[in-house]
Amino acid sequence: MGRMGFGWSGSRIESAFMWPGGVETQPHHPLVLGLAEANHGGDGSGGPGRQEPQVVSAYILIQVVVGQADSVAKDVAAIKGLGSADAVIGPYDVIARADASSLDALGKLVVGKIQDVEGVTRTLTCPVVRL
Repeated sequence: MGRMGFGWSGSRIESAFMWPGGVETQPHHPLVLGLAEANHGGDGSGGPGRQEPQVVSAYILIQVVVGQADSVAKDVAAIKGLGSADAVIGPYDVIARADASSLDALGKLVVGKIQDVEGVTRTLTCPVVRL
């Protein structure tokens, strides 16, 4: 039986198979990409070469103390990084639209700014996906 070997060549991990008798093959599988090539398909699927999206957008659904929807919507709308905040009717009282540089920055915006607004009782963050 032959033996399999692996090696490193630039940005690509290459494999070689040694057949009995010294015949070596180096298959190039179309699904094996180097680190720099990993996200060049533009599909955002990730991998070691993955690049984060430029902007993370989300809708933040906010529940508030009874009778404070209008004042909370105005206070939330004044927070830097939020595009808009509107009072609505239904299970949530205010819906805000936010843009951030990363998912972590979005989380900090929600936890550090929106949840600190007087009258906010609960938030639900819904990141926008691009399908």
